[in-house]
Amino acid sequence: MASAFTHAFASVAIGELSFIKKTDWKFWVLGMFCAAIPDADSIGYFLKVPYESLWGHRGFTHSIFFALVLALAVTYFFYKAEKTGSKRWLAFFGFFFFATVSHGILDAMTTGGKGVAFFAPFYNARYFFEGFRPIRVSPMSVLRFFTERGWEVMKSEFVWVWLPCLVVIAIAEGIKRLFSYGQRAAK
Repeated sequence: MASAFTHAFASVAIGELSFIKKTDWKFWVLGMFCAAIPDADSIGYFLKVPYESLWGHRGFTHSIFFALVLALAVTYFFYKAEKTGSKRWLAFFGFFFFATVSHGILDAMTTGGKGVAFFAPFYNARYFFEGFRPIRVSPMSVLRFFTERGWEVMKSEFVWVWLPCLVVIAIAEGIKRLFSYGQRAAK
């Protein structure tokens, strides 16, 4: 898996790409939650759930279906004021969906584990992005994360996730400022 820090940071880049106007702290916290929560399935290690199980690590909670359900729930419960199906509602839903699905995508680019069940619960086969797995797999233990191995993981994530996300954020901010300037100039 990629680290929780990296999953959360990826959601920030996705949020910047959403171009949703007037976002607040709730938007960003929920996006980070959606991006990190798929790893709640790691509790299965302690409960002796087999990795290959639908409920094992990188199983159902890493699937596209889970991302869809979670995005619907988060949008429904936290953005009730938005009319269901409206442009703004769809933008919130899209952000939470892509923030959640980004988790499995990043995990499929790591050097460890047995793949991601993108199509669970309908099909439990596990996938990696064969030929492109540059991200060092993060230790599951918090204590082991703060070791030399954790440092190697963070360096890998910085190159392969953080830097591209920073570029995306900078471009999105530039586009927002350009359009903001264009709107002010037109008035």
